Amino acid sequence: MAAGIRDVAAAASVSVGTVSNVLNAPHKVAPATVERVHAAIDRLGFVRNDAARQLRAQRSRCVALIVLDIGNPFFTDVARGAERRASELDLTVLFGTSDDDAARERSYLDAFDEQRVFGLLVSPVSEDLSRMITLHARGTPVVLVDRDAAGTPFSSVAVDDVAGGRLAAEHLCSTGRRRLAFVGGPRTLRQVRDRLQGAQSAVAECAGASLEVIDTDELSVLAGRSAGEGLQARAPEERPDAVFCANDLLAIGVLQALTLMGDVHVPRDIALIGYDDIDFARSAVVPLSSIRQPSTQLGTAAIDLLAAVSEGAEPQRIVYQPELVVRASTTVP
Repeated sequence: MAAGIRDVAAAASVSVGTVSNVLNAPHKVAPATVERVHAAIDRLGFVRNDAARQLRAQRSRCVALIVLDIGNPFFTDVARGAERRASELDLTVLFGTSDDDAARERSYLDAFDEQRVFGLLVSPVSEDLSRMITLHARGTPVVLVDRDAAGTPFSSVAVDDVAGGRLAAEHLCSTGRRRLAFVGGPRTLRQVRDRLQGAQSAVAECAGASLEVIDTDELSVLAGRSAGEGLQARAPEERPDAVFCANDLLAIGVLQALTLMGDVHVPRDIALIGYDDIDFARSAVVPLSSIRQPSTQLGTAAIDLLAAVSEGAEPQRIVYQPELVVRASTTVP
């Protein structure tokens, strides 16, 4: 008969509760007692040897990936890249979506900490990384995804979003557009702020150009549709002649409002460009120009960075350069 937790407790001369604490919260138990309980576990074969090693290391073979919105195809591709690379390293990826909610993000961090995950891949909601810093200090490897880790103790893999925003605005200006609008939000997200900053810098260097900022509460199709309806309702002379959206989901929503619910022609009346280059961008009713990110590669690189950190490597920051993809939404025949 296999040994049970009561057998371990008897062999180590401790209570069943103490054995439970050693397995689940060893920081609550005196080091000498932890050693005695683990010796009894090994002697009795209470768990498989591999599992016992994991318990002693307080680490599983699961990696936690927390993204802003798993419903966004960009993050789906990031997750796919992470999952494929993790399987090659005998790791399993657990997913969580914060929905741009700091409290929800913290709840996931706490839950995955209780599971003693191998490490954390996180696309942060805000600048407050204190909970992740605490976990890092306690020995849980953390890698930031789609966010540069400058000024933090973490490794990171990201895209230069300032450069991406500049690319988008420069392209619109190069087609002769001068009344530009930026649609995106919330601005608590670093990605949104950086893309806006890049666009602003490009517009400042374009003679006669201006940039209106239209804030949204989220990076979704519905938020884009609402912004588009607002533009469609304006008099033609009061509308921008080009719109740069902080992601493709917003751009698709804007496109729906302008072309399917109104009489605005894209790109003749308003040129439109998005960000991420998700699959839906090329198949939209008017194929969308976009700023491409290497989404699957971000996930693959994040797992590699996590594996390196777990082996004691110094933090690394990988920053990819974005790519302009021109389609019909910004090109007048």
